[in-house]
Amino acid sequence: MTELLRVDDIESSYGASQVLFGISIRVGVGEVVTLLGRNGMGKTTTIRSIMGLMKPHAGKILFKEQLIVGEPSYKVAQAGIGLVPEGRQIFPNLSVHENLVATAANRGSKKDPWTVDKIYSLFPALAVRQSNSGNQLSGGEQQMLAISRALMTNPDLLILDEATEGLAPLVRDDIWDVLEQLKLAGQSILVIDKNVGALCKIADQHYIIEKGVVVWSGNSEELQKDEKLQHRYLGV
Repeated sequence: MTELLRVDDIESSYGASQVLFGISIRVGVGEVVTLLGRNGMGKTTTIRSIMGLMKPHAGKILFKEQLIVGEPSYKVAQAGIGLVPEGRQIFPNLSVHENLVATAANRGSKKDPWTVDKIYSLFPALAVRQSNSGNQLSGGEQQMLAISRALMTNPDLLILDEATEGLAPLVRDDIWDVLEQLKLAGQSILVIDKNVGALCKIADQHYIIEKGVVVWSGNSEELQKDEKLQHRYLGV
């Protein structure tokens, strides 16, 4: 499988506090890959390092074989990575429609790009609420909007930080259904979430991070079979 994202031995810190100690992950074209681990283990820091929101002081990050480590976040986004950040961070004073078109782009000149109409077909709830402001949406609707806004940039890689955290069960199911549809359409995805069962249904590869180090990687079958591993690194 063609490699899309390559993270090699990155080390990142917040001031004098080092968080990542040589993280390495791979995402292939069309793959769904997960970052797993308890809170505070370095998953979001890994995403921030990939996205140019913080600069690793060691290691390399290559996207489509181009070095992106140290590039500003807007250049990383322009290279073809779409982020659904933890906390959603939609524009609260813009309407659903305005949120969707505000950063829309097709820099990769995709033949069948995402459009507003396609988004409304993917998330019918947003079509109903398209004239409502972001701050008038429920948490689930805001997450749908955050995913949709990232898709409207037509990314080669979609990254979701806490894909379903804090959402109602029915909304979570909708999100997982959408991610499965995206995978079937060939979208490459890197996702953080705590729902191992749902992730194992769609993911090709998993990485478990513990204290800033990848302590295990493998496929869904291997992860599901190893209950001791799950209890040791993912149990509450």
